[in-house]
Amino acid sequence: MAKGKKPATYEDIEALPVGWVGELLEDELVASRPTMGHVQAVSALSAILCKPFSLGEGGPGGWWMIAKPEVHLGRDILVPDLAGWRHESLPRLPSPEEPFMTLAPDWVCEVLLPSTREVERERKLPLYHREGVAHAWLVDPLARTLEVFRREPSGWRLIATHGGSETVHAEPFDAVPLGLGVLWLGAAQAER
Repeated sequence: MAKGKKPATYEDIEALPVGWVGELLEDELVASRPTMGHVQAVSALSAILCKPFSLGEGGPGGWWMIAKPEVHLGRDILVPDLAGWRHESLPRLPSPEEPFMTLAPDWVCEVLLPSTREVERERKLPLYHREGVAHAWLVDPLARTLEVFRREPSGWRLIATHGGSETVHAEPFDAVPLGLGVLWLGAAQAER
């Protein structure tokens, strides 16, 4: 943050126009507006992962999967595109009236926008590591790639980079195949 600039507050997030997502990263407001490619990737990935892992239909279950949760981690307020908590970490979800989570997820997925690509990699990934998130995915709808990271004590380890319309088994959800083609706007329509 620039010297002499006052820290951003939650009121700055609330003042954003409708449709914008605001986060507080190290006292700085970071705002973005999702694109259609971003929304398609988040929607498709949520649909694919929730059934086997959150609902336990056709998969092992054992996870709470939430799209766009507001997560308060100390003074930082993050909004991952998708997040998952193992039942061991979070035996039950908070009450429906709760506006945010205060427990770091076990897995996060960030879908990159051209305007936030560096923020996701350079600022948010280190915060997730600091908070003990075990796995992180970065999905790039323009490059049509999925990067899978595993937390290690010294930092994130890139486990795999997948792309195009591959069908992959990506940890921690490697029990169920993931066809990447449905994540990409245009590619998903061509496959129908």
